[in-house]
Amino acid sequence: MSFATALRCRECQREYPLEPTYVCEFCFGPLEVVYDRDGIREAVSRESIERGPTSMWRYADLLPCDADQAVDIQAGFTPLIKADRLGKALGIDELYLKNDCANPTWSFKDRVVTIAATKAREFGFETLACASTGNLANSVAAHAASAGLDAIVFIPSDLEQGKIVGSAIYNPTLVAVNGNYDDVNRLCSELAGKYPWAFVNLNMRPYYAEGSKTLGYEVAEQLGWRAPDHCVVPMA
Repeated sequence: MSFATALRCRECQREYPLEPTYVCEFCFGPLEVVYDRDGIREAVSRESIERGPTSMWRYADLLPCDADQAVDIQAGFTPLIKADRLGKALGIDELYLKNDCANPTWSFKDRVVTIAATKAREFGFETLACASTGNLANSVAAHAASAGLDAIVFIPSDLEQGKIVGSAIYNPTLVAVNGNYDDVNRLCSELAGKYPWAFVNLNMRPYYAEGSKTLGYEVAEQLGWRAPDHCVVPMA
């Protein structure tokens, strides 16, 4: 079961129901998922997690949706690889690499999209959508196909073909937009208010964002329930 109780504005702390919305009506701050921490503390243990599936859904009780409704293409629980030679070259005694390209569509985006797609289906949406330049589009198309949802993917018109093939194989509606990614994202922001579509990185964003934390949970578990001293995360 999910212990999510509400959405809360990061800036002014106003709370909202668990609905497909992502921005505070009062201060325009971002909304984040709130959990019943006491309930989690009573229900979740290392042992209960270890009995779970070998995917990110082993942390279902720490996520904002119910596992029995999951749009699950087996994302997560990717390898944590000890990189001895690279560590030696960098002067680091213990260096590990988290290989998220082992996810079903070859990127960490599967972590966030599986949560967004699950919530979209819970909310009754029939269409999953996104603005993307590649990896997110692939994941949205794959999850929509798995869930029996329509997929609409908005991309810059000059995006190279190699980045489109991974989405096209799932037969989404591909919409090429004249402009860069920011232009595509602005268009999607307008469309999200006009059409009953679940944009994973817009009206599903509070839930979408929750998928990323499973990477941290996995690293701690794979290190024998120890937190790493430092994390280096590539950003785009």
